[in-house]
Amino acid sequence: MNEVKTGTVEGTGAAINVQLGFQPDYVKVYNYDSAGVEELEWFSGMTNGHAIKKTGAPARTKITSNGISAYGGTAGGNGAGFTVGADTDVNVASETLFWLAVRNGCGSQS
Repeated sequence: MNEVKTGTVEGTGAAINVQLGFQPDYVKVYNYDSAGVEELEWFSGMTNGHAIKKTGAPARTKITSNGISAYGGTAGGNGAGFTVGADTDVNVASETLFWLAVRNGCGSQS
C-alpha cells in the first residue's frame, strides 16, 4: 500500500523524530524561514543520517551527514517514521520545517 504524509515541525537545532506509522522510502524536508530555501532529501537505500542537501542562492547541492534517518517502530506501526538530523542550515531552532514522507508499498510497516 502506498502512503504519503505531509506536515510541519518546529526546528530545534537537535534531532527531531517525526512519527508516521510507517517507515518511509522517501523524505523531503524544507525550511522556508531561512534566507533562501534550505532542504534535505533522503531515499531508501541511502545511509541513515545522510541526505542530499540543497542550500543558498545560488543553490548548492551536497551530501550531508546530519540529514535524515528512517526508523522502525513497534508492532502495528506505532512510532515508525523518520528523524531530521541536527543540520544547522535546515533544522534551525524556532523555524518551521515542512516535510513530505512517502512509502511506496515495499517499505516496512513495522
